[in-house]
Amino acid sequence: MKIEALVVEEKNAPFVREELELEQPGPGEVLVRVVASGVCHTDAITQAGDMPLPLPGVLGHEGSGVVEAVGEGVDSVAVGDHVIMGWPYCGQCRNCRRGEHRYCDLLGPAVASGQRFIGPQAGTSAYSRVDGSTLSGHFFGQSSFATYALANANALVTVDPEVPLELVGVLACGITTGAGAILNTARPAAGESVVIYGAGAVGLAAIMAARNTPATTIIAIDLHESRLDLATRYGATHIINSGRENALERILEICGGPADYAVDCTGVVAVIEEAAEAVGMLGTLILIGGAPAEARFSLDHQRTLWGKHVVGTLGGSGTSQDLIPALIALYQQGRFPFDELVRYYDFDQVDQAFADSKSGETIKPVLRIG
Repeated sequence: MKIEALVVEEKNAPFVREELELEQPGPGEVLVRVVASGVCHTDAITQAGDMPLPLPGVLGHEGSGVVEAVGEGVDSVAVGDHVIMGWPYCGQCRNCRRGEHRYCDLLGPAVASGQRFIGPQAGTSAYSRVDGSTLSGHFFGQSSFATYALANANALVTVDPEVPLELVGVLACGITTGAGAILNTARPAAGESVVIYGAGAVGLAAIMAARNTPATTIIAIDLHESRLDLATRYGATHIINSGRENALERILEICGGPADYAVDCTGVVAVIEEAAEAVGMLGTLILIGGAPAEARFSLDHQRTLWGKHVVGTLGGSGTSQDLIPALIALYQQGRFPFDELVRYYDFDQVDQAFADSKSGETIKPVLRIG
């Protein structure tokens, strides 16, 4: 079938709207008519060549839409269902069996090979140009910068039709990553402290989540006063403008010593190294932000040896099927107002959406597609 998609031809090339051919769903696959897709930093770094997706290709990995057709063997969703396209996973490896789908042994090919990664059609792309040449798709198992997408049935999360479908696609990655870093990875206990570096979409989602835990000290750090104002609105008990204050000194002052958890949402090496110093013995540094390819950071050996934890988290950890419905329920209860971060753009405004996200004018851009 013919679809419209945003294609990146080569590293640092622009997004260009193009007519493509998309195959019908095969065994275990579902065809989704895309209603909306979030615009994420991961799309930007892939366009820049810091993710190994072979180009040309179709990006987008925060898609929501309506099931249009199902492949052989699919009985978990039906035509007409409203769905969010979650992270792909094999379901068979040790980590998948543990309920940690984000850490599937096939994660690399699942998100960035540009091809199907499981099933009888593994190693093939369902996307081609009108001249018959193939190109990469299946980005994070969906390539949602298109009017239609193919997804694996096991990655889909069904959504109540009363929930705004164009809103919830962002729960496929960025918003859920921030929230899950708190709810699944940190899990702060009563009276503990959490420091969140970077108050963009991911950081603000982490702050919203932290407000739903027993943590009593929630510190937000950013360079922009407007974002720090939002951080206060969404649950930060303290804010630090790191362009005006020594953030490490203020953290020690606020907490009466090192913090229990520091969450880096920036991917900036200097910030990561400072965040590591913000937590002490038995404290935990949680890495979320995507640094450039091959980035390295340094830690003081002795202070790390004394019980300090350093852990990365992908997509909020756990499973889409558990975390996304929980966040939707919190949103419906007024306890997780992520909708206030979203600004909508038309499909052809993708460049503006990325520019506004980079400048900070928009916290979380979403493309209206169908």
